[in-house]
Amino acid sequence: MMSPYRIVVAPSGFKESLSASAAAGAIAAGLRRAAPNATIDRLPLVDGGEGTAAALAEATGGRLVPRTATGPVGRPVRAHLALLGDTAVVEMAAVAGLSLVPPALRDPGATTTRGVGELIRAALDLGVRRVLVGCGDSGTSDGGAGALQALGVRLTDAAGRELPPGGAALTRLHRIDPGRLDPRLAGTELVVACNPYNVLCGPRGVARVFGPQKGADPAGVEELSTALERWATVLARDVAPAGLDLRSGPGTGASGGLGAGLAALGARLLPRFDVLLDHVDLDGRLAGADLVVTAEGALDRESARGKIPGEVARRAKALGVPVLVLAGTIGEGAHEATLIGVDAWSGILPAPVALSEALARGEEFLADAAERALRMVLLGSRVASARRGTTTAGGERLEGVTR
Repeated sequence: MMSPYRIVVAPSGFKESLSASAAAGAIAAGLRRAAPNATIDRLPLVDGGEGTAAALAEATGGRLVPRTATGPVGRPVRAHLALLGDTAVVEMAAVAGLSLVPPALRDPGATTTRGVGELIRAALDLGVRRVLVGCGDSGTSDGGAGALQALGVRLTDAAGRELPPGGAALTRLHRIDPGRLDPRLAGTELVVACNPYNVLCGPRGVARVFGPQKGADPAGVEELSTALERWATVLARDVAPAGLDLRSGPGTGASGGLGAGLAALGARLLPRFDVLLDHVDLDGRLAGADLVVTAEGALDRESARGKIPGEVARRAKALGVPVLVLAGTIGEGAHEATLIGVDAWSGILPAPVALSEALARGEEFLADAAERALRMVLLGSRVASARRGTTTAGGERLEGVTR
């Protein structure tokens, strides 16, 4: 008898629809309908955005610590951080994520990262030696200015007045005074898990790439770009270590420029998957799999640039494991994912539907798509076996695969 398929299910979440854990559950349910005897290893993955703190706490035996902090529109929100031994995980999306910005208030020139700084201070209150800040799913573009203000830094205009919240106000920035910066930071390792492809300024700067997604119109995008250029100039002059490239250094644009703000304080900006995936032993669990199924909301040319399916495919390819991607939408440049190890992909929608319906029925659509895709894989396996003369008439071996 052939052994059953061993399938690793390693998706990201679908924004405003499914968490990574819910996506993994939906995919697994669909796969089991097609191959009831398959061994399915569920491995929901996070990229520093929504769900990161909870996922790392679960994976490492840590715990979530609830806190109330300033949300992205200035109102208090219920947030949390994770405590993993002497390391605290601050998930910026938990306190400054786009999902916390009501659609009518989505203006990245006005939203703030102040709550991120408040959670870092809460971590310092717990006596940790290391603070890991997860970047992703942000609703802000203030360059981390709000976070620095919460940590004691003063940002003033030419008249010496403190700047109000939001990235747009940075066009008036004249001076940064770090004299009251929380002294405990000096003895604490500060690490930012971020997408290294995101930079603060220039044609691919964070305002131009992500500003429209956060609610900025064309004029707002240009205003933010100018403001973040000013932010980089004054940060480099008044705070940052000499020689630090805050404009185009890898990760400086993470979470609307939060990466640059924290880097100026001495944080190390590290590729998020190098930091996060070691906690879940992704490579070990991919080894020996017959198939990997990963997923995300949209598969396009950005998927190969620091997104979860791209990273899963890259690692699986190195191990010789085939990869299938399921996506809410298939966008321009999706085929580029084949260059890093994706073997096949499929959209999950059975027919055109309204966005609201797609989000509400995401679990159903994803499970059905996983079933359809695996049935096609099994059909291909059966055809190949039949050509070799190894499949029985009843097809009893559809659960297995020759490795």
